[in-house]
Amino acid sequence: MNRPSLRHLTRALTAIASLLALQFAHAADGITVVTEELPPYNMTVDGKLTGMGTEVVEAVLAEVGEQARIQSMPWARAYDIALNSENVLIYSIARTPQREALFKWVGVIAPTRWSLFSLPGTQFDLKSLDDARQYQIATVKEDVGEQYLIDKGFAVGRNLQSSNKYEHNYEKLKAGRVDLWISNELNAHYLVRQASGNPHENAVSQLNLDDLGGADGLCMAFSRNTPDEVVERFREGLARLRADGRYDVIAARWLE
Repeated sequence: MNRPSLRHLTRALTAIASLLALQFAHAADGITVVTEELPPYNMTVDGKLTGMGTEVVEAVLAEVGEQARIQSMPWARAYDIALNSENVLIYSIARTPQREALFKWVGVIAPTRWSLFSLPGTQFDLKSLDDARQYQIATVKEDVGEQYLIDKGFAVGRNLQSSNKYEHNYEKLKAGRVDLWISNELNAHYLVRQASGNPHENAVSQLNLDDLGGADGLCMAFSRNTPDEVVERFREGLARLRADGRYDVIAARWLE
């Protein structure tokens, strides 16, 4: 039996290495999309990721001809990946002055309004944020609400209790482990209604936080070391969705 020569083996190994390099380069050039469980913006239902933000992002991906698997994980992890990796798209993220230079922003994908909430049937006499310093407040690690309160002099372990998920915070509120909960309006109402089974029940806003950044809405954004042409392609794709009414169709399904 003839054995392959060293030259033939070298050529074969070189061909395999080249093929693997091409596949790796293609994977490296691809986009990674990360998010968190933030119903009704992004959430896993029956094993499928859905929500208003997710639907908008999926529509933009289709519009620009990009295929990418969306990965849901705790916010702190998603945020860290988007800060430190290449070609990462993160949503639904609030655009604040502190975050402005950390990401390349695509645009707003969903409305939001932030407040300090309490359980239905409870009432606090909060005239300002200073009045809330005496209470225990539930936050999500590294999210914009926690960052906002820390910037205002609150501290985890003193008057903030940090969790990985918004659902955990509502559970803390129901169990009496915290007094208040910082959240955006859609998320707070959604979790209260899911827990109560009453589609008309709302979380109780005790103090509107209109000075919390990102008042225009939650966004999609890229990591800083994503090529500008990629970011611009997504900006244009989102603009086309808004211009031709497809965005409004998605929003209507979630904001009724």
